[in-house]
Amino acid sequence: MFVAIGNTPRDYAWGSHRAIAEFLGRPGSGGPQAELWLGAHAGSPARIVDAASVGHDDLASWIAADPERALGPRLAAEGARLPFLLKLLAAAEPLSLQAHPTPEQARAGFAREEAEGVPVGAYDRNYRDPFHKPELIVALSETFDALSGFRPLDEVHGILEVLREADAASDTPEPGALDLLSDRLAGNDPLRDSVEWLLRDGRGGDTGEATWLIERVTALAGSEIARRSPFALSFETVGALAGVYPGDPGVVISLLLNRVRLRRGEALYLAAGNIHAYLDGLGIELMAASDNVLRGGLTPKHIDVTELLDVLDFTPIAPPRLAPLDVAPGVTAFQPDVPDFVLYRAEPAADAARVAIDGPAIVLAEGGSVQLAGALGEVQLERGETVYVTPEERELEITGDGIAWVATTGVAAAS
Repeated sequence: MFVAIGNTPRDYAWGSHRAIAEFLGRPGSGGPQAELWLGAHAGSPARIVDAASVGHDDLASWIAADPERALGPRLAAEGARLPFLLKLLAAAEPLSLQAHPTPEQARAGFAREEAEGVPVGAYDRNYRDPFHKPELIVALSETFDALSGFRPLDEVHGILEVLREADAASDTPEPGALDLLSDRLAGNDPLRDSVEWLLRDGRGGDTGEATWLIERVTALAGSEIARRSPFALSFETVGALAGVYPGDPGVVISLLLNRVRLRRGEALYLAAGNIHAYLDGLGIELMAASDNVLRGGLTPKHIDVTELLDVLDFTPIAPPRLAPLDVAPGVTAFQPDVPDFVLYRAEPAADAARVAIDGPAIVLAEGGSVQLAGALGEVQLERGETVYVTPEERELEITGDGIAWVATTGVAAAS
């Protein structure tokens, strides 16, 4: 069964005024459009275009009322929950620094806060459900910028050396400020020690030392020496972050993280414990359907430093790019190591592209029209249109002059 769905973009202040509207081929709203949610998440469930076709106005209500038809028997038996959420995300300003828990951390944290009686909607609630929230992002714009994961320590020390050189060349050197960071980087757990100190002392701490460091790093990042260094993009990011969140510890924390620039079609996969922030660009985002976010800066929202430190993985890594797999003619797959979701990009050529689905799917058309034919039905999508597909369709035959993005359950979840 093919069920046409749609939604209204979320108007978060960091959103682009044009990117989502241009992708959809529709007029803009006049304000920011940050995210378009295409799924059954309670925060913004997708609207069913022809409500009479299933007897419900939105996807969440239909799944709750008829889970076997909407999800298939297996997922219906596992809790009648669509395990993934597809989004268009358009950032014109930085999002918050954040990380997500493992399944075990999510279950334990949710149970703990339930037992403590913390309301699910409370400002200081960390775990709003018992689920993990891995996610991937694929760049749709020519570039998509992000911070993701802790960078190798030799790079961190290289950045500190550039800052020292810039400080020494300044009219009013203040080497003591940089010593505050280098002292913590010399410890047994350098990245954790640095992040914890920045967050605790830089958010209302008594010493004012972290504030001094943040101000000094911000000033030095704009120096000619910093701009000409191998880390110029990271220093440019410091300036951009400080322009939006002056004095925030995340300004300095950003220098501890990988600065990533995706080109169109490239992807990042953000596993549990990965600290990250999207900075600028349009992407298609696919994630486990969860609200569990532990924030670490660049936000006015709640930050629980202790819980964040428990969730973060401080192991230095290379940028966690996820290479697409060629799985069929005209079809590539972004397939992470979780059962919740997989994302296919299908671009038909002379022959139809084919994507097998073992669970429910959501298909979004990019650039032109695509025709979908399954085991029982068929549908045509114009640019920017979206359809929900029930598992009984089994395999999608895709033709047309557009691109079909197909989000569905992962291999393990469908076995």
